[in-house]
Amino acid sequence: MREIVTIQIGNYANFIGSHFWNFQDELLGLAETPESDQVFKNHSLDMDVLYRTGETQQGLLTYTPRMVSVNFQGSLGSVSSRGSLYNQIQAKNMDVMTWKGRVTTHASEPLRRNLFLQSLSEEEQEIVGKANDLDNVNNNSPAEIQDKDIVECLESDVQYWTDFSKVHYHPQSLYELSGLWADIQEFDNYGLGKEAFCGHQHGEEIDDRLRFFVEECDHIQGIQCIVDDAGGFSGVSAMFLESIADEYPNVPVLLYNARNPSSHMDSKGRKQAISHYLHDAVSFSRLSELCKLIIPVGLPSLSGSRASQFLCIKDEKPYHSSAVYAAAMHSFTLPFRMKQSGPSAESLYTSGALDMYGTVQMLAGQMRQNMVTILDVAIPAPSLSDRAQQSFLGNLQPLISDISEDVEDFHAVETMNIHGAVTSGNQRASINEVKDAVESAYDNSVTRPKFSHLSASTCPLPIPLPFPLIFGNMVGQHGELLETPISGSSSMGSLEVHSIPMATRLRSSTAVLPFLERKLGNLRRFGIERGALGAPLLQSWGFGKDEVEDMGEVLSKMVTTLKPYQYSSDSD
Repeated sequence: MREIVTIQIGNYANFIGSHFWNFQDELLGLAETPESDQVFKNHSLDMDVLYRTGETQQGLLTYTPRMVSVNFQGSLGSVSSRGSLYNQIQAKNMDVMTWKGRVTTHASEPLRRNLFLQSLSEEEQEIVGKANDLDNVNNNSPAEIQDKDIVECLESDVQYWTDFSKVHYHPQSLYELSGLWADIQEFDNYGLGKEAFCGHQHGEEIDDRLRFFVEECDHIQGIQCIVDDAGGFSGVSAMFLESIADEYPNVPVLLYNARNPSSHMDSKGRKQAISHYLHDAVSFSRLSELCKLIIPVGLPSLSGSRASQFLCIKDEKPYHSSAVYAAAMHSFTLPFRMKQSGPSAESLYTSGALDMYGTVQMLAGQMRQNMVTILDVAIPAPSLSDRAQQSFLGNLQPLISDISEDVEDFHAVETMNIHGAVTSGNQRASINEVKDAVESAYDNSVTRPKFSHLSASTCPLPIPLPFPLIFGNMVGQHGELLETPISGSSSMGSLEVHSIPMATRLRSSTAVLPFLERKLGNLRRFGIERGALGAPLLQSWGFGKDEVEDMGEVLSKMVTTLKPYQYSSDSD
């Protein structure tokens, strides 16, 4: 087994992580449910790659994500930072040792759990009652909470990422940044995050939590890090990732750089706009130096994008957009946890297993030497029938803006993953049918990459109960695309759609050049050129002139790698 440790930094990153772990939890539950579809019982995925086994002081076995979450203080809602499995007593804060006077404590009332979390608690109590042979355990309990009421409750009122999380976490997993509260109004640039992280000495404790998970791994394949890079958490992430690079230099880090659609709203005033441009450039330059592969996602309007042509997204709801980015992350990371067959054996359920190191080498190694990849997604993926094969590649849509379309790049490299695909008559497609369909699609395509790796799985994406109402009325119960819309329903969720086929593609291509050139141009214009208006701002963030020029060099090198001889490495 080759383990992965997951890191989630920032509020939006934890929204994505919450959906991601819900998908994993749903897979675990369906694999053990007698009446579930055989495709979930035979998924051939090694969940130990992402999870760890443990034991409470009472001797109860646990199975929890190998994950560290970093977020604002108070961002966990009604959930304890110690989780609910181990029931450890929180240590009292003893930071002030010299005060001899009277001490008073003001404690706020705990937040009330929503219907979904109440239903989880009741289910657990019922399981405990059965385990202890307690008869009539629910005789005095209130009326059973209905799934319909839960879905409606979540759709109208999700404030915290824990509001829709169905997963138990280890006490070492959830870290709140003391001194930074969830209702903070301005935490919107790299400098604030850097200052907050260094000023409160958070680094050592977060490092200890990561070390707890890394040191129990037998053979770690890498660290996958979800970062909310729209504001101060990019600075927090950079400080944390610097420590990781120092302590684990041989462990590849895959960075999923995510941005909430609401963070793209127009800046008010020129000064704020310049701060926004510089933050984007500084954040991307610094973070890219601290990972092996960076996958930026975050469309200004996910709802209006072609990636959402079969979805009903409300951009103002992080609960909605994060579900799409989490589904994409689940899909492109599936090869990391596919069970390996022998050299001559072929699995009926999976094909094309890759580990994180292999993916990094393929996309950013000697073949291309470009670490910035474009993530395309088809959600749901169309049928692989003969009629749909020609449009199959066209259904893969990018999750970032500012990229070139239909660019001819004869050195492009990509990895594609398709899982749960259907074919004519909405029948489950076999692995060989997936391979044949993709090959046929490329044969009919005007251009094809220099190298492409295909991974496939028969297991679709399961839709857990707390998934948002984001499916349009052209999506069927198993994610099939219908010829006529379902009447009387504009948006649907887990009660109507139980699973969906998906396709994702990571590509290293010159199509990403406009994305990089924009960041480089803004840094030069507002931070490096003589008399740059943003130079004092960068100084206030703690960056000297040489450091800013170094960041420009990093971005310039990225551009030059993809566009040789057209960009000087000089900053002028």
